[in-house]
Amino acid sequence: MDDTQSDLALLLGGRLQLRQPLKGAHRAGTDAVLLAAAAGHPEGLLIDLGAGVGTAGLAVARRCPELRVLLIEVDGSTAAFARENIGLNGLSGQAEVIEADALSSASRRKAGLDGLKADALLTNPPWYAAGQTRISPNADRARAHTGISSQDDPDGLGAWLRAVASLTRPGARVVMILHASQLATLLPACKGRLGALRLMPIHARAEGPAIRLLVSGIRGSRAPLTLLPALVLHEADGSFTERIEAISRGEALLDLG
Repeated sequence: MDDTQSDLALLLGGRLQLRQPLKGAHRAGTDAVLLAAAAGHPEGLLIDLGAGVGTAGLAVARRCPELRVLLIEVDGSTAAFARENIGLNGLSGQAEVIEADALSSASRRKAGLDGLKADALLTNPPWYAAGQTRISPNADRARAHTGISSQDDPDGLGAWLRAVASLTRPGARVVMILHASQLATLLPACKGRLGALRLMPIHARAEGPAIRLLVSGIRGSRAPLTLLPALVLHEADGSFTERIEAISRGEALLDLG
């Protein structure tokens, strides 16, 4: 990997090292850290779908040494960073990368993902369906935010959750972090796929609107939805709250049930 085009991020109090591109949509950030913290202690096989450089999946792998982790990423250069990060953190026997378009059944089949049924899945889906927002001229950012690479059905969250359903066993726990505007499409997209939904709104500051949603659901469950207390990221002065600082250091998790 060309060090002039990348930098090294240290997460979880330095216990997780991530080589990442200098620019673009796949740099390690708060969304991925929160997603990993909401995963709890899964067992068996965990998929990080749309894994980027591997931030969320590898953070959980670091916490759960018996867990098998599969990072699925469509972008070749980003997948290369994820492979490097597996080795960089000594996780080669525990984690691997599959390069595939999650929304394309043909791509999943070609990558050998047909029949794969994970016990748990993490994902930060594209924020918008194609046509719902102005597409960034940066191809990496456009793909991350709209999922426009799909060959089959690029209709946003619904298509993404069909891919989730195809990759998980009944009873599997799925954890997502979404843009707050996706709430309107979340519930119909989950119908028949995920139940026992538990939603945690995330606010940049206590007095502001929610900017993200953390969502936990159970594959095939029909249990009702629960709205959890909100999580606030920043104090009034812009610093992280004590709770977020503890999560960032890997000293606390988020209980979504």
